[in-house]
Amino acid sequence: MSEPWMDIARRAVESGLRRRGNGDPRPHYVVCGQDALVYHVVKGLLATEQRAGTVRITVVVPPRRRPDNPDVRSIRGVRVVKAERLDEEAFRRAGLAGADGLALLHQDDVGNIHAAYCAQAVEPNVRLVLRMFNTRLAGGVRQLFPDSAVLSDASMAAPAFVAAALGEVAPTYFRHQGRTLHVARRVDVRPEDVVCGVADTRDPQRIRLLPADESTADLVLAEATGQPAGTELAARRLVRARRPRPMLMTLRAVRSFASRKLGIATIAVLGVIALLGYLISRAEEVSPGEALYLTLVTTLSGADPDTEKDAAAQIMQVVLNLAGLALIPLITAVVVDGIVNARLALHAGRIQAERAGHVVVVGLGNVGTRVMAQLNDFGIEVVAIDKDPEARGASLARRLGVPLIEGDAAREETLRAASVENCQALVVVSTDDVANLQAALNGRAVNENLRVVLRLFDDDFAERISSAFDIGISRSVSYLAAPSFTGALLNRAVIATIPLDRHVLVVAEVPVAPGSAFDGAPLSVVGRPDGVRLIAHTPVGQTAHSGVDWSPDPRMVINAGDRLIVLARRAGLSWLLRQTSPPPPALPPQPAGLPTPRPADPD
Repeated sequence: MSEPWMDIARRAVESGLRRRGNGDPRPHYVVCGQDALVYHVVKGLLATEQRAGTVRITVVVPPRRRPDNPDVRSIRGVRVVKAERLDEEAFRRAGLAGADGLALLHQDDVGNIHAAYCAQAVEPNVRLVLRMFNTRLAGGVRQLFPDSAVLSDASMAAPAFVAAALGEVAPTYFRHQGRTLHVARRVDVRPEDVVCGVADTRDPQRIRLLPADESTADLVLAEATGQPAGTELAARRLVRARRPRPMLMTLRAVRSFASRKLGIATIAVLGVIALLGYLISRAEEVSPGEALYLTLVTTLSGADPDTEKDAAAQIMQVVLNLAGLALIPLITAVVVDGIVNARLALHAGRIQAERAGHVVVVGLGNVGTRVMAQLNDFGIEVVAIDKDPEARGASLARRLGVPLIEGDAAREETLRAASVENCQALVVVSTDDVANLQAALNGRAVNENLRVVLRLFDDDFAERISSAFDIGISRSVSYLAAPSFTGALLNRAVIATIPLDRHVLVVAEVPVAPGSAFDGAPLSVVGRPDGVRLIAHTPVGQTAHSGVDWSPDPRMVINAGDRLIVLARRAGLSWLLRQTSPPPPALPPQPAGLPTPRPADPD
């Protein structure tokens, strides 16, 4: 190991110890926010420590908790501080001075940037992790805060929804150290391009991740050698398979022209007139053309009374006159109602051309906007639905020419207006779990073979819904994105996340610290069945492109400063981080008789 690297590492450790003004040598992380992402990030931070109490976590939450979010206060060993706004006073109360990392995870880009300025005033050297929707601001934010990471959970999760909508196994393709890697089915790639096995999915009820025998994995991580990624291939197949259908705009316009009650009344009156016209033709013994003429004249203009006709003919004549009196105002009402309904439907986007093979996206929030844009980039026809005509993605939908239907996707007529009965997939990504579930069930009622991609915030709820209603594709944005936020806060490089069913695999580059459990151990100790798979090794002092060994010898000795590129489950990555981190500092002795500190601050 080179001396400069050792000096840098030693100075960093000493600086971190000096910054902890309260004398506590344990790493301290401050997380701000209160939603599912905060919950999973905190759980991930705790999972990286082998023993309870070797890390301190403070969560700054708003005074009022939303009932639909998981309660971070229920996590044992976490200190909670309530603050109306993220200012310098709030950060001082949270003990930010001397902290190792700060995660600003509110869903407010401007608010997070302002909070970062306040945090810098309290602790200039803290590592910042910011959650932002507008990734175009990321470069400017990094210039303002050099030791920072700007991440978008929507950008991370959207590819998983796109892949699921297209029926692809996983969306992941990424470039690292001069190679482009992607997840593919083993039968679709050459054997020499396979890097490692990912999962055995032959039994949908029991998916095995990172099986010990890699030859049993039908999903593999492979190098892309001129072959497009799986998601792009699926999109191309879908575009080629889609055939133009005749335009049924007239039928749809007629169907939505008038209200249901007016339509039934008009049809009933016309039915009476048609029946009487038939009876007149039989009674008068005239041709069908003459019968039609007599019926229309009698209905619309009346007829001269003729007392010499028999009673049946006189009754039919009176009934026809009464039907004519009812028909004229009905026609007037239908025309007026139809004009009003047509204008409202056109304004809301409910009158649409009949479509087939498209994808319906419900909810144009952070995730829905990304999903819509990526599908459009692939050439997939998209129809969007949102209650709010001014939703975040509404302006983008108009620029892209994506039809936007204003309405409640939980209503069957709204889904039918989007031609959900003929669509390729229904992607439901609004922020309301109940509305999402109702939209998914109504979509299945319209089209029983419909592929439904459902966003649910509650992971346990998603698991139960998948089994109870046979909706096999449900995604949690926070669960997919949390490993990247956790890795950034720990200053670990999370390269990519791979969602598979209800599981997430992580591709990460982990440095080996001096004095860690792996310092001096062979590479063979890195692999862990069903947990960690070593895919590359970069020895200390080697450059990124020339020094990466993509076929590492398991007998090679690991040195401090080496970087391990692994594919791991979340629990496996936590285990690896513990093995590659320096030994935890000794805790200061606790004076006898003092009570044990409480794990949470109740204020």
